[in-house]
Amino acid sequence: MKASKLVTTASVGALLLGMTAAAQADNWRYAHEEYEGDVQDVFAYAFKEYIEDNSDHTVQVYRFGELGESDDIMEQTQNGILQFVNQSPGFTGALIPEAQIFFIPYLLPTDQDTVLTFFDESEAINEMFPELYAEQGLELLKMYPEGEMVITTDEPVSSPEDLQNKKIRTMTNPLLSETYSAFGATPTPLPWGEVYGGLQTGILDGQENPIFWIESGGLYEVSPHLTFTGHGWFTTAMMANQDFYSDLSEEDQQLVQDASEAAYDQTMEHIQGLADEALEKIQAASSDVTVTRLNEEQIQMFRERAPQVEAAFLEMTGEGGAELLEQFKADLEATNQ
Repeated sequence: MKASKLVTTASVGALLLGMTAAAQADNWRYAHEEYEGDVQDVFAYAFKEYIEDNSDHTVQVYRFGELGESDDIMEQTQNGILQFVNQSPGFTGALIPEAQIFFIPYLLPTDQDTVLTFFDESEAINEMFPELYAEQGLELLKMYPEGEMVITTDEPVSSPEDLQNKKIRTMTNPLLSETYSAFGATPTPLPWGEVYGGLQTGILDGQENPIFWIESGGLYEVSPHLTFTGHGWFTTAMMANQDFYSDLSEEDQQLVQDASEAAYDQTMEHIQGLADEALEKIQAASSDVTVTRLNEEQIQMFRERAPQVEAAFLEMTGEGGAELLEQFKADLEATNQ
């Protein structure tokens, strides 16, 4: 397991003390939720490289734990301490309820090419979501997929009945809790920093994440039974403090947009084959690991429970959520034609 650094008063204090000098030097600060070499890290460093290669600005990247948990870095971005942040809708959902749409199971396909086409072309992703983020003082620069979600547990799983009474860690996201309740489990919201220990001590019986993160975080060491349920993809979003972005010159705004596009392209290349590579590493590292890929009949038992999660989403988000979901489905239909 990779050790995470705990946020300290000194680290945040150093950011605050350096803000005036940093602004004069055009040194932009960017925090994300993952470890060195993970998908968000690849995106952040591609963004940094483009900015620094095409301007006099510099970008300082902070990885998971260096400035706290996901909630901490979002708060720092909204307060202007950070200029950029990468945060998944799993955490943003409390701030922007409509972002929880990604946790309606079996809404997104799991075929990678289809998923990437959807993110490139979707009106919901590229036109509706920026408006929702702007209402919270955030400039949404790029929303992108990282990988198919995989459930890890203390015992093999092939049906909702196998999840009965299983305490499954979820992000602090109400709709994700609804998903695992629908699947028959006991959802247990916890910040990431507590997950490995919770699995190790039996406080948790399982969790979900894309396979590269299961490998990177060493989760297979304490939760060795992997189940591919086909219920969705992990999605994340890169955004800027809106006041900071609005105050940039038109030239610098275009620079940031171009850097975001370049980082997206590089990151989508990076995830090609990443899941298979991570699974190979996991299986090579531990003989205790089992891998279950559900067949269509088994998947159908989970899929039948998805409508109650969709109903919960609509109840949480009202008319705005209904409009977003309608456009989301229309975009998916267009992608599949």
